Amino acid sequence: MGKQKKTRQCATMKRRLSLRDQRLKEKDRLKPKKKEKKDPSTLKEREVPQHPSCLFYQYNTQLGPPYHILVDTNFINFSIKAKLDLVQSMMDCLYAKCIPCITDCVMAEIEKLGQKYRVALRIAKDPRFERLPCTHKGTYADDCLVQRVTQHKCYIVATVDRDLKRRIRKIPGVPIMYISNHRYNIERMPDDYGAPWF
Repeated sequence: MGKQKKTRQCATMKRRLSLRDQRLKEKDRLKPKKKEKKDPSTLKEREVPQHPSCLFYQYNTQLGPPYHILVDTNFINFSIKAKLDLVQSMMDCLYAKCIPCITDCVMAEIEKLGQKYRVALRIAKDPRFERLPCTHKGTYADDCLVQRVTQHKCYIVATVDRDLKRRIRKIPGVPIMYISNHRYNIERMPDDYGAPWF
């Protein structure tokens, strides 16, 4: 078999309409204006996000007993594995009354997990838990929790998820509750509230 002959193709240029073409309208015939170069000596204006007024002197004044704690899916699962009662362990951690809150997204996530996590679903349906309705589209719980916490600074977020913790740490004035050594601990809680630091 012989070698197949290939003809070399020259680089094809994009066809352009000339400015005198009949198909062009009057406004398109005008040549584009050149952008003005910015003076480097002028001050640059930046838009810095304004922190809410409740974070006066770096302390979140909206946080106080009874504490409202947003619970994540994996927090319930890890609590079951560590054999911890959610409400009682939260009260032991914060030395105050705690109201665990669960959003529709988290509830949907637990329901999606199926029969294996039926104990977690039963705990989530506990009447002591406050149910928060979601108005946004989709059921991705992490985005839902981050969005809710940025809007309202009155919540503590209970999670074991590293990525979610990293996202919440970027939001000022939101404490994080997590599990370590078979007990609940709190992170970034102001000292004024008497919360234990371990």
